[in-house]
Amino acid sequence: MQQPQNFSLYGAVDLGARQAATQRQQASAAASQGAAHSEYVFDVTEATFETDVLERSRTVPVIMDLWAEWCGPCKQLSPVLERLAGEAAGAWVLAKVDVDANPQLSAALQVQSIPMVLGVIGGQLVPGFLGALPEAQVRQWLGQVLQVAEQLGLPNAGDQPEAAAPDSDDDGDGPAGLDRPREPELAEAQQAMERGDLDAAADAFERMLANSPGHPVATVGLAQVNLFRRVNSYDQAQARKDAAAHPDDVAAQIRVADIEMSLGNAEEAFDRLLGVIRRTGGEDRNKVRQHLVGLFEIFPPRDPRVTKARSTLSSLLF
Repeated sequence: MQQPQNFSLYGAVDLGARQAATQRQQASAAASQGAAHSEYVFDVTEATFETDVLERSRTVPVIMDLWAEWCGPCKQLSPVLERLAGEAAGAWVLAKVDVDANPQLSAALQVQSIPMVLGVIGGQLVPGFLGALPEAQVRQWLGQVLQVAEQLGLPNAGDQPEAAAPDSDDDGDGPAGLDRPREPELAEAQQAMERGDLDAAADAFERMLANSPGHPVATVGLAQVNLFRRVNSYDQAQARKDAAAHPDDVAAQIRVADIEMSLGNAEEAFDRLLGVIRRTGGEDRNKVRQHLVGLFEIFPPRDPRVTKARSTLSSLLF
C-alpha cells in the first residue's frame, strides 16, 4: 500500500467557485433524498468534509466513494461498497462524495477519473483505486486499510464516546473525566493513586476494562499507571547512559522514552521512538511500534501531539 498523506481541504481549492458549488450541492441533496443510506453510509459535501471525514477518521477508518450520477461504473461499484460497509458494521464507514456537486473537494482530492475510492485514517489520505474493481479486490484493499488503522492504534469504531449513554449529571470537568467518578472501581483507582499504590490502581482499572472493554477513562488511567510502574523500576541515570551509548538498543531507547513521558515530555518521547522505528526493521521495529502505540493511549485520541506522531508513524510504516 502506498504511503498515507497529510491532507487538508483548505488552501487546495478555488474559493471563487464556492457559490456554484453550493448550488450544485443543493441540487444533489434534493436528488438524493430517497437514497438508501445507513449509519455506516452517508453523503459528504465540502461543508461537512472536515467533520464527517477528517475528524471522524481519527476514531474509525473512512472510505470515500467519489461518484457522479452519469457514471455507469459508479453504479456498479457503489452498491458493492455500501453492502460491504453494512457487513463491516462500523469497522469502517463509507463517505459518498458526488463530484459534480462538490467541485472544490474534487479538485483538492485531484480527481481525474471516477469511480475513485480513497481511504482516510487519522486525518491522513490513504491512496485507493480507480474504476469498478471486482468485489474480491475491493475486499483485499479494505483489508489493507484496516491493517494500517490497526498498526496506527486507531480506536475501534464501536468504542467511540458518542456510543456511550448520555449522563445528565456529568459536567465533563477534569482530565479524562476523572473528577467525578461513578464506578466503584474508578473511585478505588483514584484512592490507590493518591496513596501511591500503583499496583492497586492498575488492578482497579483492569477490572473496569474487564467489565467495560474500551472504557476511555480506564484505558487512559491504566496506560498512565503502567507508565509510572515501569519508570519506577528503572535506574534512570543508567538508562540514559545506555541509550546514548547504544542508539539501536531498542530496550534502552524505550526506557528513556518512558522516562521522558513521565516527565511530561511527550514529543521528545514520541520522537525518540519514531527515530528508532526509522533506523530498525523486523521484530525490533514492531516492538517499538507497539510501545509507541501504547503511549498514545495516555492521551485523548485527538491530542495534537498524538495526531502528529501518528502521521509520522504512518509515513515510516508505509
